[in-house]
Amino acid sequence: MEFYSNICTRTSTLFTREYSTSFSLGILAFEKKYRDPIYSIYGFVRLADEIVDTFHGHDKETLMREFREETVKAIERGISTNPILHAFQEVVNSYNIDWEFIDAFLKSMEMDLYNNFYDEWEYDNYIYGSAEVVGLMCLRVFCHGNNELFDQLREPARALGSAFQKVNFLRDIKSDIDERGRIYLPNVNTENGIDDTHKKMLEDSIQQEFDSALEGIKKLPHGVRLGVYSAYLYYIKLFDKIRASEVRHLMKKRTRVPNPVKFMLLTKSIIEVKVLRTC
Repeated sequence: MEFYSNICTRTSTLFTREYSTSFSLGILAFEKKYRDPIYSIYGFVRLADEIVDTFHGHDKETLMREFREETVKAIERGISTNPILHAFQEVVNSYNIDWEFIDAFLKSMEMDLYNNFYDEWEYDNYIYGSAEVVGLMCLRVFCHGNNELFDQLREPARALGSAFQKVNFLRDIKSDIDERGRIYLPNVNTENGIDDTHKKMLEDSIQQEFDSALEGIKKLPHGVRLGVYSAYLYYIKLFDKIRASEVRHLMKKRTRVPNPVKFMLLTKSIIEVKVLRTC
């Protein structure tokens, strides 16, 4: 079983690295003991996201229903023949990750099957399920049984996840509309689209969440602070580029941070995280 479990974890690691270079760089900055559990969480998250976003021409509703059922069985049994689910259930059971977080995440993925337009309630619930609870799953790993620290960092973790997701909404607005006929911003539809006023309102909320999240990053365990802070700096850089662009430009080209800049930001985070420790 140990051999099989190691292969499953390596599968989740490969899956995460192939789909997200930015998050993979952040995970590499963690102490070794944290890396495999976080790769296993992101492998699970990425697989569910791929079902709803790229498995075109297949019965996505059935696939998502079966994925949910298989997730429940894997957690209850403590084993799965799906390598990514097996790696994920090991983390869930080892770190006592709340089913409420997993359920909220799966519900948000299921929303993507049916929703092309979001009202305020759906928007808030989608952000909670698609992003905030992923941060909370990771926080369970970071705190590893320290419930007092988890409770202290819960809201900053939610703020960071929400800020990341909202930046993604703006970065991916062209592909969401053109490829998936979907727009996440509340009370905005694909026909009327988003204007610079909507964009400014979203940017204001993102900035507030980044400010709140930074206070939590300062209190994270030493072994993960650098990794989370490097991801924070990457998204701040991406956010600054988006904020400097008008909506019409976002609708033409996806905003990116080049790989050399990502490595520069990692170096910057190594230097600055030492200051965070004393704050």
